[in-house]
Amino acid sequence: MSGTWIEIVWDLIIMVFLLAGTFFIISCSIGIIRFPDVYTRLHAATKGATLGVSGIMIGAFLFLYIEHGMISGKLILGIIFVLLTAPVSGHMISRAAYRSGVQLWDHSIKDDYKKVVESDDK
Repeated sequence: MSGTWIEIVWDLIIMVFLLAGTFFIISCSIGIIRFPDVYTRLHAATKGATLGVSGIMIGAFLFLYIEHGMISGKLILGIIFVLLTAPVSGHMISRAAYRSGVQLWDHSIKDDYKKVVESDDK
């Protein structure tokens, strides 16, 4: 490992982003398989994918900027797009599942959303 200290620090920062993104994507995959109902699986899928893909794209952006001096507008737009749309789409899918009658897991503590839906239907 040769280079100045700042190059080594930048390489470590890039590695942290890439490894964190990979960790979140693997956790997301395990959560989708292991969680019991649609809502918890959807939570794992949207949170894990948002953090995982964003971490990998931030790592790729930093790599291109530090190593090659390139500022990738496509990566910046991709990061912003993922951070804005994935949580909203997860929320809308879970809301549609709830309104279509998909039941919560049997061991859920309470259903706070039921009161809101009933008051909206009146």
